[in-house]
Amino acid sequence: MDFIDKLNSTKEFLLLSDFDQTLSFQESGHVLSEALGIPNFHEKVTNLAKKHLVQQGGELAYLLVHDPDFRRIRADDLRSAGKKVRLKPNIALLVELLGKLEGHHFTPYVVSAGPQEIVESALEGIIAPDHIFASRLASNQDGEICDVECLRAGYGKVAILDHLREKFAISQHRIVYVGDGSSDVHVMLHVNRLEGLTIAVSENKYLTKIAKRTVLSDNAESAFRVGRGAGCFGSMPAIQSPIQGRSKCQNSNRSRRPELGARSARRSTRNFWYSWGVRASPESKCGSGCPIPR
Repeated sequence: MDFIDKLNSTKEFLLLSDFDQTLSFQESGHVLSEALGIPNFHEKVTNLAKKHLVQQGGELAYLLVHDPDFRRIRADDLRSAGKKVRLKPNIALLVELLGKLEGHHFTPYVVSAGPQEIVESALEGIIAPDHIFASRLASNQDGEICDVECLRAGYGKVAILDHLREKFAISQHRIVYVGDGSSDVHVMLHVNRLEGLTIAVSENKYLTKIAKRTVLSDNAESAFRVGRGAGCFGSMPAIQSPIQGRSKCQNSNRSRRPELGARSARRSTRNFWYSWGVRASPESKCGSGCPIPR
């Protein structure tokens, strides 16, 4: 098989991940409020959630525009807070491993309801800025945040997924979405409808009932690792992973898989990703009211 044949045989996949508490340990809003000494962030978010005033995940964006304590924040403050976000280990390694799957090409994107400046700053050098779709805020001439240009929560994530799927002509069932919270419910339901793979990395009571797989670990790479036997993901192409550690995986029927020990993690992981067959993907239309960056 020559080089051109190899290119033509490569299966294209789209990988989308949430950011807050999926790739990081803390919510961006907590990091920002602690860095600037703003009290009662949790209480403010809880109060907004009770009123159902904004989409779940959009509370920080709302506070940045409307709350007096947060309105003094500037774009530079957001970027500085991004540098203080504690990321889960091995995100860079995960991106590297995904680029080494023979015959399979994964394009990773991050879709977050958090401010674009925070997410870009936190993932600098790991994920390219044009592969990050987060909430965009507008500032006035004094640098004060005065409006939300686009909120990437709820259906906003669905719109980004459809935009990327159309742009790269990805088969509808070669989509993987990873998330942890209620703002990921809409997009996970959408991916399930398209017969893609949804992975929850928390025990959120709404998400675990929707996601096809649930993996609990402090390691970003663990959500995509399998060990001895069928592992978490069934039949997938092989990859060698150097990571050792423990994670828990369960199916959508909530039957708990055994924990992966260090011995199995040291072995060559096999059956890494589903080998879905190629099908023509139906046309989809982006119905978001938010502008999608090109």
